[in-house]
Amino acid sequence: MGLSLSHTANVSLLSSRLRVGESFDIIERHLLVAGEDVCFFYVDGFTKDSEMQRLMQYLLSKKSLGTAGDLVRSLPYIEVELGLEAERIVTSVLSGQTALLSSAFPTEAILIDARTYPARGTEEPSSDRVMQGARDGFVETLVMNTALIRRRIRDPRLTMRHFDIGGSSHTDVVLCYIEGVADERVIRDLSRKLKSIKPEGVCLGYRSIAESLVRRGWLNPFPKIRTTERPDTASAQLLEGSVLLICDTSPQVMVLPTSIFDYLQQTDDYYFPPLTGSYLRLIRTVILILSVIVTPLWYLCLEYSHTLPHYLLFLVPDDPGALPIILQLLLVEVAIDGLKIASMNTPDMLSNSLSVVGALLLGDFAVGVGWVCEDVILYMAFVAIAGFAQQNVELGYAIKFVRVATLLLTYFLGTWGLLAGGLLFLFLVFTNVTVTGKCGYLYPLIPFNGRAMLRLLFRVKKNDFGREQ
Repeated sequence: MGLSLSHTANVSLLSSRLRVGESFDIIERHLLVAGEDVCFFYVDGFTKDSEMQRLMQYLLSKKSLGTAGDLVRSLPYIEVELGLEAERIVTSVLSGQTALLSSAFPTEAILIDARTYPARGTEEPSSDRVMQGARDGFVETLVMNTALIRRRIRDPRLTMRHFDIGGSSHTDVVLCYIEGVADERVIRDLSRKLKSIKPEGVCLGYRSIAESLVRRGWLNPFPKIRTTERPDTASAQLLEGSVLLICDTSPQVMVLPTSIFDYLQQTDDYYFPPLTGSYLRLIRTVILILSVIVTPLWYLCLEYSHTLPHYLLFLVPDDPGALPIILQLLLVEVAIDGLKIASMNTPDMLSNSLSVVGALLLGDFAVGVGWVCEDVILYMAFVAIAGFAQQNVELGYAIKFVRVATLLLTYFLGTWGLLAGGLLFLFLVFTNVTVTGKCGYLYPLIPFNGRAMLRLLFRVKKNDFGREQ
């Protein structure tokens, strides 16, 4: 609905739609400029006070307002545009812009982008630290995140396409890619999906977007979207042909398309020489595989302990404890997650001591009273530490669920259960649904690309994050 010819009616309409009298932070400010009424609508806390004060002083110094177009061209501010639709003006004000209405041009409003958002500093993300390299990270403000990328890629082909998503939240989302480098099919597919999704709100940041883009396959625990909080990683992925989804209010930037092999590499690999980076990647891959099979394989060895050769008899505990081994393993799996939750909910000054001392005391007491044996503590300690060898929390829990399922299958079916657990792992990875659907979750293994696979397994050269389009 457009603005009417009556300035008073327009002010009353916007005041009613914005509920000025009911919300204390929605400000309606009137000035008398050159004999004309000028009305400002803005949200207290989203507007730069000093900038608005200078704009008001400039308006009060004018002898005549002229037309809306003349005022847009003369206003001493960077971002100014015309607004003709009442709905768009309301959304712009709630997004942080300032709306200017005047009796001199009643059918048009001027939108001044003098907004500022509460924001923290761009410090290094705690979940993805590096021993060498940049120490900045994405924050919850969209414009700051796009600026961090622009600072690293000064290429006119770098494109930032804006989308407004969420019925109530009207959240700003940016599709970021390099024209001519990213796959056009992926860009078209993502653009179509972003235009078609209609979530009620996007209050949980990238997670709300992810669950709107992928509406099926959520019983599969493996992550469907890779995220990063590091601008250097995101910029490198852009240069390799990936597409980024940047959501306002979220420091996590989505990197698309996603492959299971993307999780084998981390930023630190590229701040070391190729030999060291390849070694770290190899260790990470081996630890990931071992974390899936170590407890099921050990339990299988106990079940067939009478067939073990002499040099493997150390795997059989002297004192297996009062509870069955299978129950001990499951009990410690739950206890580890309980310690994680307790550590997250503990004040920072006590969290380290609680997690370390709590684990030592619980483990020592459990062994002392005979609930679990020392061997179970050893293997589960390895599993717990292995979960931190890669940074993605979703992948860590996916590995945990597969490990527990394989352990239970081994308990019921023996050797065939261990094989069934391996097949379950492959099945879940092979059938995992991704956002784009064009590049499979097993690329570059399926479809096979030998060169890209080699670059994923080994750190070949600097500034190359492994994806080959």
